[in-house]
Amino acid sequence: MLGLIARRLGRRGAILASFGALWALYGVGQLIEPLPDTRGIRLLLRVMPLDAWGWCWIVCGLLALASAPLRQGRDWVGFPALLVIVVPWMCSYLASWWPLHDYPRGWIAALIWAVAAVPVIVVAGWTEPDRSEHVEGRDGDG
Repeated sequence: MLGLIARRLGRRGAILASFGALWALYGVGQLIEPLPDTRGIRLLLRVMPLDAWGWCWIVCGLLALASAPLRQGRDWVGFPALLVIVVPWMCSYLASWWPLHDYPRGWIAALIWAVAAVPVIVVAGWTEPDRSEHVEGRDGDG
């Protein structure tokens, strides 16, 4: 069953599904138990409340999840959906550290979100191998 799902998703779809689930769960977490210390995202909270940001995380995650089983070229919406929510959070945390200087750990949170974005950017540029050739070649090997 897992092999079938893995073949159906491919590498790009696996990243979209896993990060999409992560993003959606992070959003649910913000709705259920919001961040206790919001100094790092205070700039974002000037734009909209945390529960609205939580829903944005959920929507972006669900867009990525919905894109996961689609073939390359049709899955394009999932990759920017994953990035469009991370970039503002990364920038807000970075700004809270410098130049605002009111959240000393801001640089750490900014780096965590930046590192999380790297696989999304890398995989978005990958060409997915033709799944039918890959499966046939493996079956023929033995």
